[in-house]
Amino acid sequence: MKAALYIFGFFLFLSLTAEFWANSKPMVMKYHGEYYLPVAKTYYPDIFGQKDEVVTNYRAIELATDDWAIWPPVKWDPLESNKRVENYPSPPTSENIFGTDDRGRDVLSRLIYGFRYSIVFALLVWLATYILGTIAGAVMGYLGGQVDLQGQRVVEIFDSMPTMLLLITMISIFSATLKLLVLFTTIFGWMMISVYMRAEFLRLRRRDFVESARALGAGNLRIIFRHILPNALSPILTFSAFTIAGGISSLAALDYLGFGLPPPTPSWGELLNQAQRNFTVAWWLAVFPSMALFFSLVILNLIGEGVRDRLDPRRKKIS
Repeated sequence: MKAALYIFGFFLFLSLTAEFWANSKPMVMKYHGEYYLPVAKTYYPDIFGQKDEVVTNYRAIELATDDWAIWPPVKWDPLESNKRVENYPSPPTSENIFGTDDRGRDVLSRLIYGFRYSIVFALLVWLATYILGTIAGAVMGYLGGQVDLQGQRVVEIFDSMPTMLLLITMISIFSATLKLLVLFTTIFGWMMISVYMRAEFLRLRRRDFVESARALGAGNLRIIFRHILPNALSPILTFSAFTIAGGISSLAALDYLGFGLPPPTPSWGELLNQAQRNFTVAWWLAVFPSMALFFSLVILNLIGEGVRDRLDPRRKKIS
């Protein structure tokens, strides 16, 4: 599990700092005795002698003998097309080591930036669904009776809905944005964790420490969040990695179907959609995004398996 955590942490760091690894701007440069940080700050083109440009073209800057520039490993912005390529999509070359997509954009750059959107979406969905599901499950499990009975009927109604079909329908009505995708996914995705949290609260609400807190005059909210919830975190810790993996695959599926993030946002699913349209001439559009998706899901599932083994009381007894 440690190796999987380190690898996932590296991927996360790589994506969150993507501007330093894949960009059409130097990280730092020296020009006419002055130092510049193009990756962190925007400079006017006339500073570098480009009078007719609206946006600085750093590749076209003529560097003197004493001038220099340190470029990121991938010298392409995810939205930038390689104008030196005749036909799109183009195969892997020394300039675009993973090839380009059907608009000439670097595939490796779009994979790096695409992971940022995927993991941000997955983490936001995980956080929102677990907060909503935990509150719902806690209330049902702690209060019991009619509250639990009616709450379970609501959970069953939501759980019986065709989630992907409803997501596609809602996104078709409203323009797709990251906030709306997170909102719609949360509305139809909180039920699973609520079921587990309800079971934990049903198990813990009659324990001695709860009865002692109640005897000392503690209110329901204090008992729920101060006494029971810290002892009911096992489902949250166990299923978090699997939920994040599910969020990444869900966004990739929506992007593949054309109902995900709006273009030209870098997206793994959108690259796979291009691969499907160009499957006879652009193998790299299928291979590299599929590998990125596969390894990300495998790593997250390994983390989830490791956490589940650590929290398994039967495994602790055996060891």
